[in-house]
Amino acid sequence: MELRSQILSRYVLPLREGGSHPALAEADDGFRYVVKMRGAGHGAKALVAELIGGMVAKALKFKVPELVLLQLSPLFGITEPDVEIQELLRGSEGLNLGLHFLDHAMTFDPAVNKVDALTASKIVWLDAFLTNVDRTRLNPNMMIWKGELWLIDHGASLYFHHSWRNVEAAHLDPFPYVRNHIFLPYASELEAADKLMRQAITPRTLEAIVRLIPACWLDEPESGLTAEERREVYRRFLTGRLANSHLFVEQAIKERNNLLGNG
Repeated sequence: MELRSQILSRYVLPLREGGSHPALAEADDGFRYVVKMRGAGHGAKALVAELIGGMVAKALKFKVPELVLLQLSPLFGITEPDVEIQELLRGSEGLNLGLHFLDHAMTFDPAVNKVDALTASKIVWLDAFLTNVDRTRLNPNMMIWKGELWLIDHGASLYFHHSWRNVEAAHLDPFPYVRNHIFLPYASELEAADKLMRQAITPRTLEAIVRLIPACWLDEPESGLTAEERREVYRRFLTGRLANSHLFVEQAIKERNNLLGNG
């Protein structure tokens, strides 16, 4: 398991949706990427969440745009006239994360695009596993590309790492925020999804994903932990979450029953 690494070569335009202020840019391989900047919002933590979330989704056989490590030089985007964007670019020099741009993709619309109950249940499971608070009707973070469903933007996952408190118990979070999930009303196969997801991913795969995190994204002296100690926290969180998936599955079933008036 590995990530490609490319150098950003051309700034195309800012993408002003959401709070992370990504950019559309071209790299030296000739492809365009949606670039998540380490200088934005939650900084490198959002990149860690994006990397882990995207790679876990990929390991579970969901369609996810390719994730690529992207190097941003001091000269990148230097002609951009917007002062705020210039500050963002200069604060993001070094290693960032890109998602392969899905040209002509359409935003998922639940009124038009339908999914079956098992697929809906698997996606609810994924987001409860990752503690991803950002797949709602207001912001589905899914695209339809070439007639298929693609999952994007996992930067709001792993919300425990923003406070970095009580990390030893974070994997036991039942994740009540699942009540806001766009697919919860349709997720009638959560127990079946739990069985399938637990068969599809292993602690060894999760450990391999955590090893992909660049050390420079884990360097946060104020946390009191070294980069490798922080990496170990992520490993324990993910493997512990998998071992205790019944906690968030039971919570999701409870929230769905409440939503449908079956509680």
